[in-house]
Amino acid sequence: MILRREASEVAVDLTSPSLNLSADSNEVVTYRRDSRNYITQLFSPQLPAAETGFFNIRMSRGVMITPHWHTNSSEMVVVIAGEVTTSVFNPNTQRLMTYRLGPGKVAQFPKGWFHWIVSLTDDTFIMAIFDRPNSDIVYAADFLRFTPKEIMGLAYGVNPEEFAQAVAPIRQSVVLGPSVESRNRENAPGVSQGSFYEGDDARSYPGLQPGYGQEQRPSGPEISHPWRMEPNRFWW
Repeated sequence: MILRREASEVAVDLTSPSLNLSADSNEVVTYRRDSRNYITQLFSPQLPAAETGFFNIRMSRGVMITPHWHTNSSEMVVVIAGEVTTSVFNPNTQRLMTYRLGPGKVAQFPKGWFHWIVSLTDDTFIMAIFDRPNSDIVYAADFLRFTPKEIMGLAYGVNPEEFAQAVAPIRQSVVLGPSVESRNRENAPGVSQGSFYEGDDARSYPGLQPGYGQEQRPSGPEISHPWRMEPNRFWW
């Protein structure tokens, strides 16, 4: 009896003498912002026998996994070190569900639900585990930068020119934010150092103002594979 399962559209013979059931999740660097903020991965391209996949995510205080959703998978976040705040929008109750998590704590994001993660400490290490060996991803940054200003005006009654000006700095997908470009801009309209988490948000994201996202001299892993963006897929 030959036992097989499908991984990345390739049949894996679990009875084969050459079957491999081990891989290194540190080898493939998916995204690198700087030496202290980067993501490595393990999915079926690295381990064809895998029935799940995951990211290792390392972040500094105030850095975040930017808003996004997954079209084909659910996600569980496990905190290994540090502390984070996770937020997910529940489309059934029209409610934003926010959790503050420390080591050993977890949060679940159902498939298709809009979510993001903010690091509250330096040297944060979390794992994002998916229920399938490949996961697609759609970033809010792409939604904002590719939606015509006229559509935003027609749909939501916003000023098209003001919308275009607001999203103009978003020139590519932003994985770990704030983007280096936005952090380096001075005197951004309506935003000052320490103002990102004031008011109501300060209760959900305590201890983040000021001094988030300090620049570090790059010395961490380099991206080992080109990051493929078709269609907004977080693997290759």
